[in-house]
Formats: sequence, structure tokens, C-alpha cells
Amino acid sequence: MSYKRIVITKFGEPEVLKLIEESTLPEPKTGEVRVKILKVSANFTDIMIRKGKYPDVKNKPPFTPGYDMVGVVDKLGEGSSVFRVGERVADMTVIGAYSEYICLPEDRLTRLPETIDSSEAVALILSYTTAYQMLHRIAKMTAGKTILIHGAGGAVGIALLQLGKLIDLKMYGTASKSKHDLVKKLGGIPIDYKSEDFVKRIHELTTNGVDAVFDPMGGESFKKSFKSLKPGGKLVGFGFYNAVMGKGGNIPLDFMKLLLWNILPNKKSTSFYSIGSLRKKHPEWFKEDLRLLFELLEKGSLKPEIADHYPLNKAIEVHKMIENAANTGKIIFDVS
Repeated sequence: MSYKRIVITKFGEPEVLKLIEESTLPEPKTGEVRVKILKVSANFTDIMIRKGKYPDVKNKPPFTPGYDMVGVVDKLGEGSSVFRVGERVADMTVIGAYSEYICLPEDRLTRLPETIDSSEAVALILSYTTAYQMLHRIAKMTAGKTILIHGAGGAVGIALLQLGKLIDLKMYGTASKSKHDLVKKLGGIPIDYKSEDFVKRIHELTTNGVDAVFDPMGGESFKKSFKSLKPGGKLVGFGFYNAVMGKGGNIPLDFMKLLLWNILPNKKSTSFYSIGSLRKKHPEWFKEDLRLLFELLEKGSLKPEIADHYPLNKAIEVHKMIENAANTGKIIFDVS
């Protein structure tokens, strides 16, 4: 039996993505299960990986991208006993999920509650786990605190707004004008990053700055975000959008700046959040946090913003949309 998957033929622009057909299905090894993939989310992280600019992925092309997936257990490898064939499971694969089938170690997989939608579930895996861990594991936000979210109309920004509202945070969010209504709907106060100086605006809107800033931009944005903090505040960097898109900044230098600012006597602190690194260090946290998010979804406390659904053969078009920030909410690939 054949199956299809997307491969990155070389690092570069969206056109390096190619749909290929394999003649036989992959076979699970000892301790693995084969998963028939149902849904995959398209993430900016996939763009970084495609360009060869994601520090946690050392693979060289050709390989299959795809950071997270929801699927159905299709076959058990020798010694696998946790799941049954037919059960829905989820995982943050980092690479490999732009495929109709994948084999994964069963101890990485998280079971889905029966009542939740597969598309909404996959929308949580990277974006909402990132947001939850930054709020609770890194910045340790509590009720009444103030935060600034950059890219508040993007996937992680939306997740931060929804999760922040659940714990009564005062939230400000930079976004393009077209996404201001969404930011307001989710409980945030929008700031137009194109026409407003967000540092000046934050200090107008607050007494002396915010308790935490969540910044995926890098470059000059990190410096300005640091200025937006009150004494005792924390800057959490979690991306290098500007460097990846050629808009200024340098990934190694941006990272080193965060480390330097963290040791200066300025009464502020910094962290760089990497979901992959934190999962390696605390694998139990990832499963614990993802299960909690699934419970919140099941209760109706969370509602992912899903922009649209596309088949895998539209991967090039989808990557172009994400690079141009043309989507509001998550794009989902319908695989099987």
C-alpha cells in the first residue's frame, strides 16, 4: 500500500516543498506505533525549518516537515501495549507530520478525549502548549498581572489571550489594524504596531510598564520589549521572526543579548522559551500541560481560532500565506 508525504527538497522558499508517493507504508519498530494522520497544523515554525533556520532541527534535506499532528493508531509495533488500534492520539513531532502515515514511540503520544474535535485538538498542540508554558512555567503569571503580547492576532498570540483571560490578566497586544477587533474580542487592548510606538503606548497605558512581555519577533523588538517592562518584569523571547524574514536581527546575537540583559543589574529578567528544549528537559510537563489543555477544550473554556482547512498538496500556498501573515488563526491540513 502506498502513501503520500511532503518533503523539503532543499532549504529555501515555499517551492522547495514537494509531494511524493511512497510505495509501501512505514513499519513500526519495537515500542512504536504507526499512526494514520488525520490533521496537521501549519505553523511559522515549519517556515523556519523549511528555510534551515530552526536551531532545534539538525536534519538535512530531503526530509518531511510537520510540527504536530492528530491521528489514529493504525498498527502496533512489538512490545507496544499502551494504545489500541483505532484510538486517536496526538504528538508534537517537530518534523515528519506532513504525511499520511508516521511511526512514533508510543511513550510520546497523548490520547485524545473522545468528545473533542480533531482540528481543534491539533490547533492546541504547539500554539497553546507554548502559550500555557510561557505563562505558567516560565513567567509564572497570576491574576491581576499585566502582559504585552506581540503578534496578538497570530496563533500563539490568540492562545496567550485566551489563556490569559482565564486567569484574569490585564493584556495588551500588538497587531495589525485588521486584527484589532479579534484582540478586543479575546480580552486584549490592541496596539497598532505599524502606526504606534508600543513602548510609549505601554507607558501611557500603565503605571510603569508590564509584568511580562512575550516576543516572537527578535531583533530591535527585543530591546523595545525590555524597555516596556516594569521593575521585576520578565521578557520571554520565543522566536526570531525578523531574522527569519530578513527584517533585521540575527538569531545567535539576539539570543546572546537576552542572556546578557539577564545578568545586568537592571531589576528585570529575560528567558528564551523553546518548547522542544523544555520538553527534553521536562517531558512530563509536556504531557501534563497538553492533557490540561484538552480538558479545557472539552469543557468549552478554550476555542481555537481556525482560519481554514487545506489538503496537503496545497502546502506551498499555505506556507506563502503564513509568511505574509495573511491568515487570522490556525490553518489546518486535512490529511486523511
